[in-house]
Amino acid sequence: MKKSKISKLKHTSVGDIIFVICNTLFMICVVVVTLYPMLNTLAVSFNDGIDTVRGGIYLKPRVFTWANYQSIFSKGNIITAFTVSVSRTVISALLNVVFTSMVAYTLTRKEYVFRRLITVVYVLTMYFNAGLIPGYMLIKELHLLNTFAVYILPGLVSAFDLIVIRTFMKTIPESLVESASIDGAGDFRIFWSIMFPLSAPVLATIALFCAVNAWNSWFDTFLYNSSSQNLTTLQYEMMKLLSSTMNQSATNAAAMAAKGDAATGLQTPVSTRAAITIVASVPILVVYPFLQKYFVKGMTLGGVKE
Repeated sequence: MKKSKISKLKHTSVGDIIFVICNTLFMICVVVVTLYPMLNTLAVSFNDGIDTVRGGIYLKPRVFTWANYQSIFSKGNIITAFTVSVSRTVISALLNVVFTSMVAYTLTRKEYVFRRLITVVYVLTMYFNAGLIPGYMLIKELHLLNTFAVYILPGLVSAFDLIVIRTFMKTIPESLVESASIDGAGDFRIFWSIMFPLSAPVLATIALFCAVNAWNSWFDTFLYNSSSQNLTTLQYEMMKLLSSTMNQSATNAAAMAAKGDAATGLQTPVSTRAAITIVASVPILVVYPFLQKYFVKGMTLGGVKE
């Protein structure tokens, strides 16, 4: 082993060594640039709100406090909002993957004569829409206001996800489908037994996209379910909390002027926003490592057509 390592070092050129050193330094810089904003946000979230206004918070809090997180989790309906957000994220991701992949498989079949027309119709929805008011009227006419279904049904099939999945499925050998057909399998059996399992990388990618969009969404709650406290979402509650904190910033500034540096335990928009960012990001950060390998492979294979 030692002799082989020595021989490799002897055959290593100066250019290779310089490249390795430069590449290592570059990757270290990338890691620092990537991690620093998150670590800084984490430090600010655990720092006293009034002290944060002074600035100078980098990688660790100067005046440690739980007050920023206590102000978030002290809201009475935060558990309900978290449950609704998790439910809509999981259900939306699963149903979007299933139904979008079924439509994508249909559009890959050459025997389906309307596949080009349906594809054009879906693509047009990516560029044109009726607008906010007609969309609200449609949701109202469908009796989806103040219901959980309004989080699921409008985005059941996504045009962008459909194109990605369809492109990926076209890379699967047609001979597999033909063999299954000869053995007597129908389209539904072919989809579930062959196409769906083989499309796992791109489906994991789409599931991640859908989950992130559903988790971060709050505007649909504001439009359709703002009057139903049992259907509120975490992001919507975070938005309301941040708005109320910003409205109280003048009061906090007056308290700071009256008490000086001793004015601790007060929330400011900066500290509250940092705590909200951490709370909203942690669930996605926990899930992403398990889907990372599928995410990279799915984007590579689903985005290129030969």
